[in-house]
Amino acid sequence: MLNAVLDLLLPAACAGCGAAGASCCPRCFDALTAAPAERGPVPRPPGLPECWSAAPYEGAVRRMIVAYKERGAVALAGVLAEAVTRTLLVALGQAGEWAGGRFAVVPVPSARASVRGRGHDPVGRLAVLVAGRLRALGCDSEAWAGLGQARRVADQAGLSRSERAANLGGSLQALPIAKGLPAPFALLLDDIVTTGATLAEAARALRAAGTAVPLAVTVGATRRRS
Repeated sequence: MLNAVLDLLLPAACAGCGAAGASCCPRCFDALTAAPAERGPVPRPPGLPECWSAAPYEGAVRRMIVAYKERGAVALAGVLAEAVTRTLLVALGQAGEWAGGRFAVVPVPSARASVRGRGHDPVGRLAVLVAGRLRALGCDSEAWAGLGQARRVADQAGLSRSERAANLGGSLQALPIAKGLPAPFALLLDDIVTTGATLAEAARALRAAGTAVPLAVTVGATRRRS
């Protein structure tokens, strides 16, 4: 609430570089949207679908994602959704026959405590905006909040790749209301991909409910270093 009030009272500044004028300046918008690509983690965890991102998770892109997700800069939702939409269009252009069918944009869910603490559901909001943009462009898509927490997980910060996989295994489930919905394909959406463990677990839960998951997309992707 305080962040929203301050956004109204204070002059706008770019969340990526601090330049006065708008929440995202043209230069930072270009950094966010200029290079959509497949950026799957190496090595890939079992079950991870093809994974695309709008940009590497660094510099201005990282600052914008953090501002949106953790600091309540909800004015960035449209900018981030536009970046994801452009990424999906590129990915869909290289996909198989399924890309012309009906699909759901499924956000990876946050824990309830995280949503309460942030005051909003950042990935869920993006899913709604992205699905709307895709429909406006002629894609048969809908936002589908079909995943929920099956159990609590530990904080992922500081965990190794194997520890993240063990921490997340079996942590998500398809919600009862989601089963049987007329969306044979699901496109997973998250803010960033690091090891891919979260997206792999989300894909497992959806597949267990009978939904194919050919693609995952994120705003940012961390660079993997040996």
